[in-house]
Amino acid sequence: MKPTAGAWVSGDDMFDREKELNLLAEKIANGNHILLTGQRRMGKTTLAHAIGARLTAKGWVALFIDIEDATSPEDVVAAIAAAAKQVEGIADPFVRRMGRWLRNNVTGESSRFLKLAIRSALDAGIWRRHGDQLIEACTEYGHPVLIVLDELPIFLVNLLKKKDGADRAEEFLSWLRKLRQNRSNGSPTFLFTGSIGLEPLVGRLGIPDRINDLYGFRLAPWDRDTTIACINRLSKDNNLPMDAGVPCAVYEALGIGVPHFVQSFFIRLADFAAMSGKSRVTAQDVDAVYRTEVLGASGQGDLLHYETRLQQGLDEDCFKIATQVLAEAATQGVFSSSARRSLAQRHAKVQKDVQRHITETLAVLEHDGYLERTNEGHRIPFRLLKDWFASRYRDRHTPLERRSSDAAGGTQ
Repeated sequence: MKPTAGAWVSGDDMFDREKELNLLAEKIANGNHILLTGQRRMGKTTLAHAIGARLTAKGWVALFIDIEDATSPEDVVAAIAAAAKQVEGIADPFVRRMGRWLRNNVTGESSRFLKLAIRSALDAGIWRRHGDQLIEACTEYGHPVLIVLDELPIFLVNLLKKKDGADRAEEFLSWLRKLRQNRSNGSPTFLFTGSIGLEPLVGRLGIPDRINDLYGFRLAPWDRDTTIACINRLSKDNNLPMDAGVPCAVYEALGIGVPHFVQSFFIRLADFAAMSGKSRVTAQDVDAVYRTEVLGASGQGDLLHYETRLQQGLDEDCFKIATQVLAEAATQGVFSSSARRSLAQRHAKVQKDVQRHITETLAVLEHDGYLERTNEGHRIPFRLLKDWFASRYRDRHTPLERRSSDAAGGTQ
């Protein structure tokens, strides 16, 4: 097992998740369309590729399409078509139906330009008709087809930035729902994933019914035992001796077993041992690496991703609220009900519907794993994330209950 942090992994480099794979395979085989959720860095993309590989071994065709950079339904249809063209025969009926011009531009060596060619052909705003034809080609194919749309929520956020974006988002989601409902033989089956929550997004748009037919599957973090087993496996496979307490110390440092950060932590421990000339990693090394590397400057890229994704998934007003909620929870240990009242009072003079915005923001933060609800209020369960937010805001965040009701702004 190679230590990998960042890209999705496969085969022997994928640790655990056998139960999740078995359950997902069963649900898909039974005709369920899947909404795969879970907080950042949990391995959703890895799991999506793994379920595709497992189904392919059973005679399926799996099309994996990353639509994070798409900004229109035309982009999505073109991306699905380009993925389908990689499978012999599956896109041929679709290409024929699009006419002579398209056939002349995507045959032979020029087939690698299929996505661009289809995108050009769709500029006339006929994406829905051609999209129907493309999915019909998948339906008529001789094998069941799984279509994975990765980063669907990010695509919708991109779409919402455009003129009439809300209407176009509703049209696109309605189209997808109709496709799911009208497949008489159960193919293709859809699996949607994303690094921001789809349910809160469609809830804010007032169209939750567009996805209420999906089977929600939440990918949870590893528990203590699984995290320890992963660290031990990495230690053995990569010839890095460790004291018995090291794997548990890694779990305690992180707070929860987020696969990406477990892998990243091991890599940093291995680098620390190599640079220090140590032949064995100790629990004391875990603390040093956590403070100077995982939480330090070299680890900022991993953690900034959390803030970037949050900003993408919230409007400006809700993002300001989210920043103050997280700063409060990180520096004070909890975002309490009294802190919520103070926050609402602070924003009320400059922001309409502040209570609704706070409720929506907390729903997103809970859904995406930033917060968990407790008897005392909302806490940050991921210790690494809590420590990072605390280090950022400790010197410039005044506890909400001590603030006046002056106009809101920043985290002061």
